[in-house]
Amino acid sequence: MATLVTFHAHPDDECIVTGGVMRKAFEEGHRVVLVVATRGEAGEIPDFLEENEELWQRRVVETHASADLLGVARVEFLGYRDSGMMGDELNDQPGSFWTADVEEAAQKLAAILADEDAQVLTIYDSFGGYGHPDHIQVHRVGKRAAEIAGTPAVYQATMSRENMREAFRRVGVENLESPEEAGTPEAAITARVDVTKYLDVKRAAMRAHASQIPEQSFFLAMDDETFAFAFGTEWFIREGHAPETTLPL
Repeated sequence: MATLVTFHAHPDDECIVTGGVMRKAFEEGHRVVLVVATRGEAGEIPDFLEENEELWQRRVVETHASADLLGVARVEFLGYRDSGMMGDELNDQPGSFWTADVEEAAQKLAAILADEDAQVLTIYDSFGGYGHPDHIQVHRVGKRAAEIAGTPAVYQATMSRENMREAFRRVGVENLESPEEAGTPEAAITARVDVTKYLDVKRAAMRAHASQIPEQSFFLAMDDETFAFAFGTEWFIREGHAPETTLPL
């Protein structure tokens, strides 16, 4: 049995980006650990929060529900605050993940990696997929933490730029507010993992994050065929390695 640690910026990122490989690892008998940098304080506030309930409290509950579906054995939050989108005034708030000292944050993550004797760590690509400051920080902190802990395999979760654009086209989203450089050209991607077997669980994990992923959202409103096209493969970059179709677990 090996241990996979997946490091994410906010609640709900885990199921969207790596939900398939997490469930796959679990079903193949491996230990899966989820580490989340923030509690998603800057997310959309739904109209169904209880009186005196804070958004972050609901999102923590949703994260554990999603984690249970994905086969996660341990969930840890690093305790930083959600930095909001790039350019938001929240970027520079005290305690935001974007302003965190990389070395200090990496030491926190490295302690978990060492405690778990993790063989594989997933982070994000250097652009954080689409330029979100917390996602970029996951890349920086994750790479450094792996160096400190000696974690042998680091995979940078990304999106196929071509696949993403076609998925948007199929659901009629033509003017998505996303920079041209979002995602990674497929020629630069080194690992493509087929997770179609786990799509029902992946979609259920998305539904667990009801505060941020309502039924009418892009993620859940698409038909099964389009969902399979958009989310049936999970994409990664492993620097310096030949193309792969699975993670070394």
